[in-house]
Amino acid sequence: MSDSGFRRDRYGMALELLPDALRRRASLLDAPGRAVAEEIRLRAGKPVSVLLPEGERPLGAEPVTVRELELLVELATGASVHAARRELARGYIACRGGFRVGLCGSVYLEGDRVAGFSAFSSANIRVSRERRGIADPLLDRLCPGGRFRSTLIAAPPGAGKTTLLRETVRVLSSGGPRREAMRVSLCDERGEVAALWGGVPQLDVGERTDVLDACPKSAAVMAVLRSMDPQIIALDEITDPEDVRAVERARNCGVALLATAHAEGLEDLRSRPLYREMLSDGVFENYIFIKRTGGRREYQMIRGVGA
Repeated sequence: MSDSGFRRDRYGMALELLPDALRRRASLLDAPGRAVAEEIRLRAGKPVSVLLPEGERPLGAEPVTVRELELLVELATGASVHAARRELARGYIACRGGFRVGLCGSVYLEGDRVAGFSAFSSANIRVSRERRGIADPLLDRLCPGGRFRSTLIAAPPGAGKTTLLRETVRVLSSGGPRREAMRVSLCDERGEVAALWGGVPQLDVGERTDVLDACPKSAAVMAVLRSMDPQIIALDEITDPEDVRAVERARNCGVALLATAHAEGLEDLRSRPLYREMLSDGVFENYIFIKRTGGRREYQMIRGVGA
């Protein structure tokens, strides 16, 4: 199975986050590149570059300056850098429209915790995209008899896990001709799935989805179990033992799960102690593995892989 994509000029919308000089340079990308661009990369002393399915492409030769990075942060925070201090301490800024600006540079600490940046050295604007229809070929197998079965989406970074998660949440929450709509609680710790802005999702996650963002997944799962009566709990990137314990508690409460994890494939998933525990416990009934070939994504679904 492969995805044909659902494309708007998301790249053009992302350009609006940039100060004028950077916007002019990033606008040099041609139309085919704009349609598939995944990230705009800005590094002090280096040209603006854009991440495409085949790799990074520099745009022009003029180097990005530290001052331009500072202007970008001012724009992204609405000229309220101080008010965005908590977000900056996490290393990124969530922006209107569902975009996120990731940051690197010199940080300062409060104890052993990152408290903010004293200087910026690079930024990454993620061009998030909605791809309608990519979950459709999987739905009959994910929902035999109209009932969703717990599913883990596994792939390496940048393969499209979050995009598939978002679209699957959308269709499960909205329902369809052979599926009733379901209540989905989305634990969106990093704000990449729904991209809440002022409490409103900037990306479409369906009609009956409740979003809890900026909360550690382990705490978020328990919070929505207590407050939202979900039929499905969705979460992006299971990365530590606390996440595993949370999804196991949700399963024991009779809630279906939809989650993602970093893995190259089934053998890689089995080789990692964290994920091996979930495999042996049968937390998930379905596994979807994403492979990227020549700029296209293919989805392989396996049922019940065991330890």
